[in-house]
Amino acid sequence: MALWAIWLIVAGILLFLEMMTLTFYLLWLCIGAIVAAVIDVLLPGSLIAQVLIGSAVVIVLTIFTKRITRSFQKSRGFQDAVDALVGKHGVMLEDATAEAPGIVKVGNETWSAVSNDPVKKGETIVVISRGSSVLQVEKWGGNS
Repeated sequence: MALWAIWLIVAGILLFLEMMTLTFYLLWLCIGAIVAAVIDVLLPGSLIAQVLIGSAVVIVLTIFTKRITRSFQKSRGFQDAVDALVGKHGVMLEDATAEAPGIVKVGNETWSAVSNDPVKKGETIVVISRGSSVLQVEKWGGNS
């Protein structure tokens, strides 16, 4: 199989994974793989050039688009889908404490969660804040 085809397969896999995570970082890797495929078509057999130029593209995209994505996120009306979880109710699937994260189901999604006070499996919680991948929750005493 031609190397450019392998680069395109890698790019397709990265694009698929990007659609699952929505982080933009895998998109930049995808674009770097596409550039490496183009370099292979233009300069066949130069794997080092493909890797170096593809990597340079990834680094440039990561550095220069950080400001753009940050300003987009600070723009009026933007709300991250994860930030929308704050205030929502869920059910604990595994016990959680401040030291040992548990698993919580909020809507149709499951998240790692910590709580200052121990929360047991099956208890209803409310999301009070979020970290990068962990929700801060507390017991919810109201009726839904």
